[in-house]
Amino acid sequence: MREGNDGESKKRNVDDRFYREHEAKLFAYLMRLTGEYYTARDLLQESFTRYLERYDDRPRSVPLLYAIARNAFVDACRRRRKEAPPVDDAESDDRDNPEHRLLVREKCRQVTAAMDALGEKERETLSLAVTGDLSYREIAGILGITEANVKVRVHRARMKLLKHLGKGETDE
Repeated sequence: MREGNDGESKKRNVDDRFYREHEAKLFAYLMRLTGEYYTARDLLQESFTRYLERYDDRPRSVPLLYAIARNAFVDACRRRRKEAPPVDDAESDDRDNPEHRLLVREKCRQVTAAMDALGEKERETLSLAVTGDLSYREIAGILGITEANVKVRVHRARMKLLKHLGKGETDE
C-alpha cells in the first residue's frame, strides 16, 4: 500500500514540476492569442487539465501541450462567436498613476492592433515561435505545416509588425 502512495507522490511531483516549468511561457502564448488576461488564464488551466486527463500515462511532451492549448483556444473562439464581446475592465483601474497607466494602455493597444493586423495564421505561428519553448520543427507539427512554411510565416509576421509599429510612431 505504501508503494502506491510513494508512486502517486512521485507522479504528483513530476506533474507539479512540468506545470511550473511551462506555465509562464504557455500563459504568454495564450495571452498573445487572446489578448485577454482572464481568458488566457482559463485556457491555461484547461490546457493542463486536458493534457493530464488524456495523456497522463505518456512521457511529458511540450509540443503536445501547446497543441492542446491551441485547440482549447480554437474551442473558446467558437464558443465566443455566440456570446457578446467582453468588456475591458482595465479602463476602471486608474489608481496609482493615471498618466502612466494611460501610456501603458496606449502602447498595449498599439501592439495589440499590430498583432490584429496580422493574418490569423501568421499571428498564431509568431506566438508559438516567440514563446521560445518550441523549435520550428515542433511548431510545424502543431500547425500541420512544413518547417520552411513556419520560417516564412514568422519572418513575414515580424516584418509586418515592424512596419505597423514603425508607422504608428512616425505618424504622430
